[in-house]
Amino acid sequence: MAIDMNIQELLVIGDSYLLIHQVRKEWATKNSKILPYLHHVHELRKRFTKTEFQHIPKVQNEFVDALATLSSMIQHLDKNFIDPIPVKIYNQLAYYAHVEEEADGKPWFHDIKEYLAKREYPELANTTQKRTLQRLSNNFFHNRGILYRRTPDLGLLRLKQHLTEQ
Repeated sequence: MAIDMNIQELLVIGDSYLLIHQVRKEWATKNSKILPYLHHVHELRKRFTKTEFQHIPKVQNEFVDALATLSSMIQHLDKNFIDPIPVKIYNQLAYYAHVEEEADGKPWFHDIKEYLAKREYPELANTTQKRTLQRLSNNFFHNRGILYRRTPDLGLLRLKQHLTEQ
């Protein structure tokens, strides 16, 4: 498609560390099944004035995966036309949930923070609440007075308040 559109400079971004380095000829290819594909890529590169291959980790490639999923769901009568998908990038924080303070005036993560710091349960906690607190605390840790939440896709999220009560 890039050739048909007369593109001169091409940036190819991939999440396979091995393939990107093989295409760049930085690593040798031992798999004989891949060699014809690599040869074809090198032939196609000659049709551009500049080509660059960059690796992006799969964790950072979620946006591309989402766009690929969206594009596969779109059925268009004219196969040569793709409706544009507007994408806005904001340079400010986004909050997916707003949590009010508890009735006692403490933040929602107070019990988690206390459990991590002292390994003690709240006074009136029953068995179910204790198990829940243990399970929830596995997703958090604190370092230098700051409570962090571990997330599988984003790495770490820093909670706004410090561990010390204000």
